[in-house]
Amino acid sequence: MRPDNLKTKIFLDSGDPADTREVLGVLGFLDGQTTNPSLVANNPHMQAKIENGEQLSSSEVNDFYKGVVQEISEMIPVGSISVEVYGDADTSAQEMLSQAREMTTWIPNAHIKFPTISAGLEAAQTFITEDHGRVNMTLVFSQEQAAAVYAATRGAKKGEVFLSPFVGRLDDRGVNGMSLIENCIQTYRNGDSHVEILVASVRSFEHFLYSIALGVDIITSSKKFLLKWAEQGMPVSTGAYVYQKGDLQDIEYRHIDLNLDWSEYDIYHELTDAGLARFADDWNKLIGV
Repeated sequence: MRPDNLKTKIFLDSGDPADTREVLGVLGFLDGQTTNPSLVANNPHMQAKIENGEQLSSSEVNDFYKGVVQEISEMIPVGSISVEVYGDADTSAQEMLSQAREMTTWIPNAHIKFPTISAGLEAAQTFITEDHGRVNMTLVFSQEQAAAVYAATRGAKKGEVFLSPFVGRLDDRGVNGMSLIENCIQTYRNGDSHVEILVASVRSFEHFLYSIALGVDIITSSKKFLLKWAEQGMPVSTGAYVYQKGDLQDIEYRHIDLNLDWSEYDIYHELTDAGLARFADDWNKLIGV
């Protein structure tokens, strides 16, 4: 069961309800689950359809995604389930918003994932202010993006906005992704705490343990590290935990004013564009585009 001294919420990162069932059986709890187009594309049932040569329409893929998150929601009814809108470089804010409005009807505990690009921030801002929706801003790689998310969602309540920095993809480029987490924590200390930091793209058990030691709001992980954590007795690392970054280069902290309009921040990051293209490609492969 959940350790008494654990402050961080634990999410599973998977598009397969079988993983949810397995992790719940071992841990005894989950606070939520994150999904995305790539994870759903790798769902064994979807892969079986593809291997059988089935040609799926966009609506059929959408219905499959809906069924997946509904099954997950039934197993984690009081947690949060992140559901991602389809988006590429040409998707408008209105198109993302329309998807979000549909997806939020699928389950009662959805956080809708928007990419941290201009169209995504615009859609998220409207979704929060007009629809009272809950969002998870994804593909975050910089402090500027974190500040823009804070500004675009100003006025939201704690629990309604997640920020998802992708630490593993920074590590892949020789940059210490966990230093971005440290910087985001420091940045938000000057704010009202309405944005919760969700550590994503976890590639190592050290990522997992250090996130807990930092006291992040949420961490999402594949079942591999969650099962390893359970196997070790679900240790709760403390602030004394020493993260071994090796040769990775830290991202220097910058003081950023959180009181600007979101459009005034430089939110461009090439890894955000690359991640958006990857998700779109995985989704489009399902419908033969």
